[in-house]
Amino acid sequence: FRGAIMHFVVCAKQIPDPDTPPSAFKIDEAKNEVIPAPGISPVLSQFDGIAAEAALRIKEKLGDVKITVISLGKESAQAAIKQVLAMGADEGLLLEDDAFENGDHYTTALVLSEAIKKLGDVDAIFCGRQAADWDMGQVGIGIAQLLEIPCAIIGKDVDIADGKMTVQRVLLDGFETVEMPLPAVATVSNELGEPRYPKLQQIMQAAKKTVNKWSLADFENLDASQVGEQGRKLKLEKLFIPTSDSEVEIIEGETAQEQASALVARLKDAKIL
Repeated sequence: FRGAIMHFVVCAKQIPDPDTPPSAFKIDEAKNEVIPAPGISPVLSQFDGIAAEAALRIKEKLGDVKITVISLGKESAQAAIKQVLAMGADEGLLLEDDAFENGDHYTTALVLSEAIKKLGDVDAIFCGRQAADWDMGQVGIGIAQLLEIPCAIIGKDVDIADGKMTVQRVLLDGFETVEMPLPAVATVSNELGEPRYPKLQQIMQAAKKTVNKWSLADFENLDASQVGEQGRKLKLEKLFIPTSDSEVEIIEGETAQEQASALVARLKDAKIL
């Protein structure tokens, strides 16, 4: 895995914009697919931007580091790659093939792990704690499992020194610090802090940086039966927007005291009090 110059990989996913108005959010229930909102472009998953920030902070400290950003998706996912390149990553890699479509977290982790193997000499892999669309939080762990390397999840701080990765993890009741030999995977949480915002000059420079494209044909160890819809382990039974049948009752009254008294009486009638 390791070479003379340290090599980091940041995994980036393009997702529907979380700020999409609820009225514009539609689902094709027959196909179990989200219908892209017209006029609203997809964006980089926010946790993946934070993972990129973690990698860039270490690069600034160590100096001699190359960062490759990888995304599995359609041609439009180049925008997510370009955003991380503008932040300071060095090269981009888009994994695009119709065979990769409609997969699950397993097939995504499988293709990403094979891409990382093919890149070679990768010292550290940075993922968001979860994608901000499905919130599964499985791909980073899956990559580590498939590569048979250690992994620490939900990191609020990540550091690399002396051939080891140190991750401060967020727990339900506090924090813990773990140390792992390289190569290793870290999934990074929002507690790390906001990702840097690229300046105009950096955005222009990113437009000139290399983004390679690999399809299924570029992987000797994969075939169509292992990836995308054919290779997925989870079956999506139903995707739908929940409906609410709740009713709202306005409690009348001239004063707050009258309204409170009326509310108490109403709750007693409903046998809640």
